[in-house]
Amino acid sequence: MLLAEEREAVCDYARRMVADGLVVGTSGNVSARAGELVAVTPTGVDYDTLTPGDIPVVDLAGSTVDGSLRPTSELPMHLAVYGKAEDPDGHEIGAVVHTHSVHATAVSTVAAEVPPIHYLVALIGPSVRVAPYATYGTGELAASMLSALEGRRGCLLGNHGTVTYGATLHDAYHRASQLEWLCQVWLAARAAGEPRLLPRPEIEHVVDKLRGYGQK
Repeated sequence: MLLAEEREAVCDYARRMVADGLVVGTSGNVSARAGELVAVTPTGVDYDTLTPGDIPVVDLAGSTVDGSLRPTSELPMHLAVYGKAEDPDGHEIGAVVHTHSVHATAVSTVAAEVPPIHYLVALIGPSVRVAPYATYGTGELAASMLSALEGRRGCLLGNHGTVTYGATLHDAYHRASQLEWLCQVWLAARAAGEPRLLPRPEIEHVVDKLRGYGQK
C-alpha cells in the first residue's frame, strides 16, 4: 500500500481532531506528504470509522493514484500549501491540518488578524492573519489562504476555520491546537477589556528561542 505510514498517521490525527473538539462531524481535513505524493482525508467519511485503506493518495497535481474514495473537497487548499515548497525557515512542508475549531472560527468573523497577545503566537508568525472569505473547495479560497500564509505557518480562514502546516503532522497539529488556544485567550481578554500586546522584537526573540526548544 502506498504511503502506509502517512495514511495511518492521517487516520490518527483526523480522529484526534474530533476528540480534541477542533472539528465536528466530518468537517476539517488532514494531509501528509511523502515526496511527490500526498495522503489526505476523504470527503464525507466519519473519522471514527476511518482505516488507512480509506485514505486516498494523490499526486501534487491532485490526481488520485491510490484508494477508491474521493479526497477532501479542500484538496486545492492542501496542494496550494505544498506548492509553497518551504516554510519561513526553509524547511520542507510535510503536513497540513485544517480545522473548524470554535474560538478560532469565531475570531475569523470579527478580526483581520490575531495580534501578539501571547508569546506562543510565534509558533505561527509575528501575528496570525485572517484570509478573506471564499467558498470552500475553490481555487479562490486557496489563493486567499496563500496570501495570509506569507511569512507564517498558519492562518485563519474568514468565517470558516484555520489552516496550519509543519514538517510533520505532529508539528502541524500542535500549531492548530495552540492557535485555537490563542484565539480563546484573545476573545476572553477582549471581553474583559483592551488587551496588552507584546512588541514585535519580543516575538522575534521568541521565534529564535523556539528553534532550539524541546528534546532532540
